[in-house]
This record gives sequence, C-alpha cells and structure tokens, in this order.
Amino acid sequence: MHPITINERVVAIKNDDEQINMLIEEYKPFIAASVERVTGRYVEYGRDDELSIALIAFVEAIRSYNITKGNFLSFSQNVIKRRIIDYYRKEKKHSVTVSINEYSSDEDEECIDLSIGKSLEEYSKEEISEYRRLEIEQLKKELSAWDISFYELMEVSPKQNKTRMLYSDIIKYIMSREDIIRHIMQKKSLPVSDIEKSLRIPRKKIERGRKYIIAVLIICSGEYEHIKDYINWG
Repeated sequence: MHPITINERVVAIKNDDEQINMLIEEYKPFIAASVERVTGRYVEYGRDDELSIALIAFVEAIRSYNITKGNFLSFSQNVIKRRIIDYYRKEKKHSVTVSINEYSSDEDEECIDLSIGKSLEEYSKEEISEYRRLEIEQLKKELSAWDISFYELMEVSPKQNKTRMLYSDIIKYIMSREDIIRHIMQKKSLPVSDIEKSLRIPRKKIERGRKYIIAVLIICSGEYEHIKDYINWG
C-alpha cells in the first residue's frame, strides 16, 4: 500500500472541518510562501491581511478540489493568487502598478494590473532558499508515492556523461509525448517497451535509470521552478 499523497488526503478530508484545520496548521509555511510569491515581500501571521485572505482561499481550494484539477498544492497556489489579486483590485492601496500576465488552469489568460512591492528578481537569497526548501519537502512527498527516496536518487543519478546523455534522450522523448506522460502519471510506471522500441535503447539501461528518469519528469512537469535550475539532464 503506497503512502497517501497530498491530493488523496485533501479529497478524503474536504468535508471534515477538524482535519481541514489540521492541514492548515501543517501547511501554514507553504501558504505564507505562496502569498510572498504574489506580494514580493515578507508576510507575518496576525499582521498582514493577505495571509488572512490566503487562509480562506486555502480552505476554498480544499473544498473545491478534485483529482482532475491536478496537483493540489499547485491548484491552491492559483486560488490564493486569484483571491489576493481580487483583494488588491478592491483595495487599490498600493502605489506602484505594473502589468503582469496571470495564468490559471481554470481561467483564460488575462492581463491584470497588480500592485506589488518589488519584483521576483529582487527576492533575497533567504526568501528563494525558503521556496526551494518548501519545494523539496513537496517533492519528497510526491516521490514517496512512487517509492523513490532522495537517497536512491543519489545512488542512481548518472555519474558518466555518456549515461547522462542517454537518460537525457529518454526524457526529451517522453516530454515530447503527452500520451506517454499521462500514462506515466496515471499508471505510475515507465513504458519501457515503448521507449525501447522507439529509441532502440536496451531495456536493461532504461530499467537502470527508471527512478532517475521518473524523478526528473516529475520535477520538469510540476511546480518546481526553484529546483529545476539544479537538474542537469540536458
């Protein structure tokens, strides 16, 4: 029996107020980091209105979530972002206005005037490190559903350039095929026969890199923007 994922947990507790409150307490750092990604500044519980709005948005995300919406944490970030933008539109209390493009899995692309204190590029190294830490925590949970640990990734990561290029070819092939990506995410298995036939790579070599390949695919297709820069597979 595989460990329960955050997605499965949310579906199971969406009508249980006590469990929802427990999840909120557990994910308060994630909620704060999501707010900081929008506002561009440090926020603190009990002081910043944006966090109160984000907590309400997080509950909204829990109650409205279903598996078809993809990863819950990505979905909840979008809900939090939209509610804070709605708040800024109503309050109009920031003085510097910039035009940004907001993307949502549920809404069409739109151009929004959003007032922010500073751009993402001005985040301090400490703030970026915090986001990376949260991403690593989420990645660890997601990989556990595949029975993959960080220790195993260290063991199976390619040490030679030739092997790295071989895995790179496999990953590029998979990333170009949405049907294969869907198969992998739904079945939680690598279609070795398909890869072997299409790329003419020996089955043993594909199997040897299975966990590494899956981990890179999860990172590249997920909300791991601060980790992606550290993945050398190209």
